[in-house]
Amino acid sequence: MSSAVKLAPGKIVDELLNHSVVTEAFRLFEEEADAITEEQIQICSVPASPFGEEQRARYLRDKFLEIGLSDVNIDAEGNCVGLLKGESQSPLLVVSAHLDTVFPPATDFTVHRKGERLFAPGISDDGCGLVALIVLARVLIKARIKGSLVFVGTVGEEGEGNLRGVRYLLSDGPWASRVDSFLSFDGHGVDRITNQALGSRRYRVRFSGAGGHSWGDFGIPNPVHALGRAIARLASYPLPKDIRTTFNVGKISGGTSINAIPGEASMDVDLRSSDDDELKRLDAYFRRTVGEAVEQENSTRRPGDALLSVDLDLIGERPGGLTPANTLLVELAQAATRVVGVEPQLEQSSTDSNFPMSLGIPAITLGAGGSAGSSHTLDEWFEPLNRDKGLKRGLLTILGTIGLAEETQ
Repeated sequence: MSSAVKLAPGKIVDELLNHSVVTEAFRLFEEEADAITEEQIQICSVPASPFGEEQRARYLRDKFLEIGLSDVNIDAEGNCVGLLKGESQSPLLVVSAHLDTVFPPATDFTVHRKGERLFAPGISDDGCGLVALIVLARVLIKARIKGSLVFVGTVGEEGEGNLRGVRYLLSDGPWASRVDSFLSFDGHGVDRITNQALGSRRYRVRFSGAGGHSWGDFGIPNPVHALGRAIARLASYPLPKDIRTTFNVGKISGGTSINAIPGEASMDVDLRSSDDDELKRLDAYFRRTVGEAVEQENSTRRPGDALLSVDLDLIGERPGGLTPANTLLVELAQAATRVVGVEPQLEQSSTDSNFPMSLGIPAITLGAGGSAGSSHTLDEWFEPLNRDKGLKRGLLTILGTIGLAEETQ
């Protein structure tokens, strides 16, 4: 095969299709579909709650060692990392999927079958991506590659994790400043290519007061009432018509009894926008809303009552970013998508790719095939039909990026 840097992305992909490594891998994806599904069931059955990914990381580490990757380890942040050395250390491509789910430690991660569908928390997001990581590593270790690959199961992609795994990997870990491009597998599907990062800001807001009896102390500033005022004001935010912008109060807590004025109430809030300037406006509005809610609740207090106070903590901030459509990585992914018979769709989302994009590292996120639904619920499901298309697309994109040595005659 000619040097990848001299060819158009479509031509690179076309030439890869004639390589024995690729044809053999395609055959494996199709003929071993059931075994791949069983592997997914095994990894998804290992608990992986937020900040509790250790057991699943160890499972993936053992798989990486079994496959034959080198320098396999669980790094200081908890990521599971393995290296596949090529003929050169450059280009160096990270191929990742995230270990964590959104579900708390008490969750039952047992996988159940109903026909062709698999049901379990996190079975698609990101069990689908993790099994793709394992299968692709097994295939690629048999190839003579030009560049090198770092396979990573990241921690902290979901919820309050704030992308802590990929932040460490690219900022403080041993691979910082060495990565040329980044590809993550996240969830199902074949058409989508995430090349634009959706920025977000997440807050935990705590309202605190003296508390008291619902009858005898009525008039004392009530933290839950202030929380309600803030939510009502946020819900009235004037959303722009042409810029997708969202807000969500995902969790509230506080109080001890129906006839007691609570001493504390809190809420977790997620703010997102496809436009950085609009996100800043929403963020400023929300902060102002919280302050106004406290002021209004305090204005009703009786003489001598303690003031209500508020703590507003930023618990997560995901940067926006863009890998332009004319970047080689994006064009390769589009060409590979068309090769498997699907029209590619460029999209914006919030994934591990947010962070490398913010650093200027070319990055995309791909679905790993199949179909799914009810993500982030206990009824999440995945169906492996057409999974092979996702694996084929991923393989072609990876090999087009790092290069594959020519076959000898």
